Amino acid sequence: MTLLWRLAAILCILLALAGVVLPLLPTVPFLLLAAAAASRGWPWLDDRLLAHEVYGPMISRWRARRAVPRRAKWFATVGMLGSCVLVWFAPVPAWLAYALPVLLFAVGVWIWMRPEE
Repeated sequence: MTLLWRLAAILCILLALAGVVLPLLPTVPFLLLAAAAASRGWPWLDDRLLAHEVYGPMISRWRARRAVPRRAKWFATVGMLGSCVLVWFAPVPAWLAYALPVLLFAVGVWIWMRPEE
């Protein structure tokens, strides 16, 4: 089981790294998942993630209070809105053009219901 948690942590870190360079792929949610997986199967990696000067405090706030900073809420909202606009103008199936905004609206409501720092 430890091996599975480690593999999940590595996969999430790779996705987070991709999110640093790809504008539509988020970074922090994948780091939160990586930290959760590492805490179950790789204490060394969990300690490293918590000690990171940029992402460590975010992981700690999430673990303590499930808090999302206001700035992150705004970035997420603008990003989701931008994704919806892109999908509306892209040649995608109609079900996707209608389902994505509904899904992202639900995610946005959830994000804004989280406590702030």
